[in-house]
Formats: sequence, structure tokens, C-alpha cells
Amino acid sequence: MKSAISISGLSVTLGRKFEALHDVTLELPEGRITGLIGPSGAGKTTLMRVIVGRQKFNLGQVEILGLPAGSPELRPRMRYMTQELSVYADLTLMENLRYFARMYGYHGRAAKQAATEAIDKVSLTGKSGVLVSDLSGGQKQRVSLAIALIGRPELLVLDEPTVGLDPVLREELWSLFRELAANGVTVVVSSHVMDEAERCDELILIRDSRIVAHDTPDALRKRTDSDTIEQSFLKLAGGKAV
Repeated sequence: MKSAISISGLSVTLGRKFEALHDVTLELPEGRITGLIGPSGAGKTTLMRVIVGRQKFNLGQVEILGLPAGSPELRPRMRYMTQELSVYADLTLMENLRYFARMYGYHGRAAKQAATEAIDKVSLTGKSGVLVSDLSGGQKQRVSLAIALIGRPELLVLDEPTVGLDPVLREELWSLFRELAANGVTVVVSSHVMDEAERCDELILIRDSRIVAHDTPDALRKRTDSDTIEQSFLKLAGGKAV
């Protein structure tokens, strides 16, 4: 299976002393959902920022979709949803989406169509004309996700995309992620909610800037003789697993 992301010997130091990532080596295949699982501050966001070219690194090599991370040619091929809301509160939902569609190279009717499709995917069709400032927190979160879904990206990097969402909507979004992966999109999603780990094809467990494990959910449970991914993580992070 072809790799969408290839990382070798990656280390990132923030400031003068804080090592945000230490000697990370990974191969992530195309068309799969890979979960980055770990507590806050473990290094998940730093790794995602490296992947999308927003974070400089001290050591190592990072190749994304066959190109060095940060290459200008990658910009139209990937999308990144941050934890912070990337929306304009004084514009309507549709105005936000059409603005970002134009930034991604869509114009005129094509921009409107791309915006409409993205809004439909996150179940906000009835809110197109509403100012973002008047939306709820969960709805604003979905606007950020809709922006990341504009067009047909080959790689989606999503940082805590389901925070603050109700269980029904979380289920809908995970079904969407699965559909995207089935159509060849590589999805990298971070979470500190362990039950979401079960929905991923592969998991990368991170703690204290280091990769604790990288495998399928079933393999991790079997490896640690555990019933849940949370139990597996605790055993591996505590050094109790073989």
C-alpha cells in the first residue's frame, strides 16, 4: 500500500529546551483513517503541524504525498482543521464557505457549488444564511470542518474535530470520515477521547513527545491483553506491555 505520509527520525524542539517530538518515525498509508491518541500536551498538534508544513523541525525527514512537507504544491491537495475556529464571525455561513472556496481556487458557480457541498456534508444546510456569530459552539465547530472539506482534498488533517459535538452528530461525522477514506482520502484525526480510537483503521499512541505504539486497534488490544484501547494505552504508556 502506497504511503501518504512518510516520516523518519523527526524531532521538534520548541524554544530552547522543550522537546515537543522525539525521534518519530512513521509510515501512514493512503485511504486510511489514522488516529493520533494521547493526553493534552503529548505532541499530537505539533505532529499535525509538521505534516501540514506549519511547524519547522530540527531533525528528520517528512514527505507528504510524495513531496517534502511544506511544499507549495501540497496546499491545494490537503486541508487542515485546527482546534481554534477558523471562521469569520461577521459573515454568514455561506459567505465563509464561498470565501474559502475562492482561496482554494474555485470561482463563480464552482465556488458556490463547492461551498454548498461542504455545508451539506456537515448537516448545516438550513443555516447557510445565518451569521456565524449567531451559531452555537458546536455549529461553529462544524463550520470549521466544512471549510476543511471544500473540494476533493487527498489528505485531511483534523485536530480534535468532534470536540463539543453531541453523540448523534459525532456518529454522522465519523461515517463521513469513513466514506472519505473509502474514496481514497487519507484522514489523520487527533483525539484524547479513547472511544473514538476504536473507529480508526490505525492508531498512533503518543505520550511525552514520543510514539508509544503504532498499530491497528485490534492488534493493540491483543498485544496488551486488553478489552479497550484506553487500557492498552495505559499499559503501554506505563511500560507494562511487552
